[in-house]
This record gives sequence, C-alpha cells and structure tokens, in this order.
Amino acid sequence: METDIGQDPSSMASCCCKISPVIPILVLFLLFSYPVHAARSSETDDPRAKTQTFRPQQELQKLNVIRGSLRKINKPALKTIQSPDGDVIDCVLLRHQPAFDHPQLKGKRPLVPPERPNGHNPKGTMAAEDFQLWRMSGETCPEGTIPIRRTTEQDMLRASSVASFGKKPAKLIRRDTTSDGHEHAVGYVSGDEYYGAKASINVWAPNVTNQYEFSLSQLWVISGSFGDDLNTIEAGWQVSPELYGDYFPRFFTYWTSDAYQATGCYNLLCSGFVQTNNKVAIGAAISPTSSYGGGQFDISLLVWKDPKHGNWWLEFGSGILVGYWPSFLFTHLRDHASMVQFGGEVVNSSPGGDHTSTEMGSGHFAGEGFGKASYFRNLQVVDWDNNLIPLPNLKVLADHPNCYDIQGGVNSVWGNYFYYGGPGRNVKCP
Repeated sequence: METDIGQDPSSMASCCCKISPVIPILVLFLLFSYPVHAARSSETDDPRAKTQTFRPQQELQKLNVIRGSLRKINKPALKTIQSPDGDVIDCVLLRHQPAFDHPQLKGKRPLVPPERPNGHNPKGTMAAEDFQLWRMSGETCPEGTIPIRRTTEQDMLRASSVASFGKKPAKLIRRDTTSDGHEHAVGYVSGDEYYGAKASINVWAPNVTNQYEFSLSQLWVISGSFGDDLNTIEAGWQVSPELYGDYFPRFFTYWTSDAYQATGCYNLLCSGFVQTNNKVAIGAAISPTSSYGGGQFDISLLVWKDPKHGNWWLEFGSGILVGYWPSFLFTHLRDHASMVQFGGEVVNSSPGGDHTSTEMGSGHFAGEGFGKASYFRNLQVVDWDNNLIPLPNLKVLADHPNCYDIQGGVNSVWGNYFYYGGPGRNVKCP
C-alpha cells in the first residue's frame, strides 16, 4: 500500500538511537553485499567506451544470444498493457511464469496463502492503480494471470554481459568503503533468530547522476556465514537506469543462496520467486512519489516465513500478497534469518575522484526531518512463534556520514523508525 502521510508522527517525544560502532557481522555483510546494480565508471571514463570496436560477427552472435534469453524470460501473454512510462506489461498465465521453469516446480500449482503473522492487521486490499504507473490506463490483468514487465533487447544490451543481466555481480570482491564506491545508511538487528521483517518505506525519485549508478531503499532478510553461502531475500524500491533504462523509482525483489554467485536474480528474471497476484507488477514504476515539503508517500512491505510449509512470503501494502520464495531455493534461510537490515544504498562510480551527486532517499540529510528527509517507519521483525514484534535493539550506521547519514528514534505512532539519506557531493563530501 502506498500511504499518504499528512503530518509528522515522528515529531512526538522520541529517544534517538546512537550511531553504533561497526559490529563484525555487519561489516561482513557490507563486505559482501552488492547493491541493486554493479558500479561502473561514468560514460566518459568507462574503459569499455574507449576500447569498443564494432565487430559485425560478434555483434550478431551477441544479438542471437540475447534473443534466445528473451524467449526464456518473456512468456506468452494472454493480454498486453502499454504503460505510460513506456513499459509493456504482459499478462501471463500463473503456471507459465518463469518460476515454473525450475525443476522442483515443474507441473506444480502456486500455493494457497498462509496464515499471516500474529499482530498483523491488514485493513483490506488497496487498489493497485494507487501505486503503479501501468495501472493508470484502467487496464488490468485477468484472474489466473500475473503482470510481468516485458524485458527488451535494449534492457539486456545495457548489462555488462548477457550472463550478468538481472543479477548482482557473480565475482564478489571484499568491500572497501574508500575504493569500491558502494555507500550505505542502514538500520539493523542481529544476534537472534528472525522469521520475517516489516517496514513502511518512504518513496522518492532521487537524482542518479549517470547510467552506471543507482539509488535504492530496501529491506534485507539475511542468513549464512557471509561467505560463499550467504542467503538473502530483498525487497524495496530502486532507481536503476542500467537495469530499467529510466530514472523512475521501481518496486523490486531479489534473492540469492550463494552470495550472488550462481543463484538468484531481480524480480522475475529467473526461476525462483512465485508470483500469485494479478495486480502488482514487480519491476514496474511506483507513483506517486514524495515531494520536498509536500505530500509524503510510503509503501509497506512484509516478508515472513510460513510456519507450515517454510516458504518466505511477500506482502505489499494492506493485504496484497505478491507471492513467495520457495524454501528449497535456500540453505540457511530454510531455517531462519540471523540478521535483518533496512536502509539506503547508492553507488559512486568514480570513488577515486570527486564524489558522485547521486542522491540517497530524498537527497537531504536525516536532520531535516519529516517532509524533507526520507524515512523508514514501523520497523518490526517476526519471531519464532510467528508474532510481529518491535525491533529489540535497532542499531544505525552510515559509512559516509558527510555524504549520507541516518538518525533513529522510537515513538508511539511510528514505533522504531529512522530518517536517512543525503545529497552525495557537497562541501563536506567533495
């Protein structure tokens, strides 16, 4: 659900979280966490642009590979809807979606919705046209189908390779915050067993400086040793011109069970996530968005583990079940998560030079507060007994606080919350 927030509930008496020292487990996650898309140098500094030579035979081969991949990704549609932002939305039969290409799902039907966590009280299903551009025409996908954003040749050509399209980098490098350009402002909990997470995330359209950078706001459900067996489930909004070809904030999901090496993908770009809803298009643009000093809008996301079957379900807004990640996709997350993280991330594509002006959140620092700084509110986790509970000990961390920062608090309306973000390059962040 996209909620219009008219006043500042966080202005009530609150106790602010202190910026925490970097604890080892978070450092390890950040070392191996890659954000929404791989960092590359700007177009003028991109080595590929300097050395690129047109080779007709190689280009033809690449195009043939792309078209073969598109035939696997884009399934036959019963109906097609043209979105005002240029997207094409295909209404695909539930059983024909990419998930059912997986050997363990072939011939099976989507599962029925599980019991929600205790303490979760959705207020009814909200019309999907309230938060996604493709529904503005009034067109809908029929029952028994799901809306899938059509992938184009241009989408795949923007990727560094056909094999890497729709995936985070397969070769992970230890994260050095002074050199690799990935910058975070996050809140997190760790040290317990977690069976889900919930948050309302303020939606903005941050400026992204070039095609090789991005800005995201999301939640992570994490387990594993932060080495080759890292498991994550991720959902939120992202501005990623490389992945989508534009600068709209878009609803996205991601998963991996091996630290982004061979498994996992964004949205429905591989066999994995099973979508069950005909009103939400994963990867489609969100509308409206928040404005500085004006209307504020947020989306509520809930991820939780079904106690009966062990699958991880995703709910969007008040009662809109999007679908689920089957438990067999994972190793450690077959049991539970060991960490939950919320927050923003950007990439600075020239970390050795001037800092990027790519914005995080609203593009303004946390201290500006409601209506100006972006926020996460009503942060909760799901415990072993399927209860939604407040975060026991929220810690906050900004690894480049002069560029992007974070301030946390607690009150009776927003529960656990934080403001976060920033403009990137400024006097204190040259």
